[in-house]
Amino acid sequence: MRILLVEDDELIGKAVKQALNDTSNAVDWVQDGVTASSSIELENYSLVLLDLGLPRKDGLDVLKDIRSARKDMPVIILTARDSVEDRIKGLDLGADDYLVKPFSIDELHARMRAVVRRNNGIANPVLSNSIMELDPSTRKVIRDNQTYTLSAKEYALLHVLMLRPGNIFSRDQLEESLYGWNEEVASNAVEFLIHALRKKLGKDAIKNIRGMGWMVSK
Repeated sequence: MRILLVEDDELIGKAVKQALNDTSNAVDWVQDGVTASSSIELENYSLVLLDLGLPRKDGLDVLKDIRSARKDMPVIILTARDSVEDRIKGLDLGADDYLVKPFSIDELHARMRAVVRRNNGIANPVLSNSIMELDPSTRKVIRDNQTYTLSAKEYALLHVLMLRPGNIFSRDQLEESLYGWNEEVASNAVEFLIHALRKKLGKDAIKNIRGMGWMVSK
């Protein structure tokens, strides 16, 4: 997933960014509210992790910007503000979840998976179609009773497709989901990953729609 992390604390930001990168996510990290709002205008993120006590612009005002622009990207608030009133205000302004610092990275990952499922209208924690199953908690694929381990980028690409089986994704859409600001993207990166996935999972695992992009079957 492509994630925007909005956190002004250097130590927390570095730790969360590394943990997210280690679990196959592309992360853009900003440290103030104005830059966060600008980033959200320019990019279409799978998820926003939003601190509240930010320089230049409070996190709740960033949240208002997201929802007033009618952007439906899910938002999880990560904050030290732990009063019931603060939680109610954040949720009523459009946050999808609220996690109080300090928090467990494992719990953050679980909440992220749940929020992204809900945002895509999926109840089952395991993503599946007529061909295979992808378990986001283990990042492994099951097909024909065989379990396959994927590289970080292979998983990230398949996860995007499996969240919306039957939808066609262009190269630009897939690159936007897989790579952050500071990552170099080779011209054939998407094709290389799809070739590797087909080699592991079968040629019919991912379909090429000529001139349009790629998809997985429903």
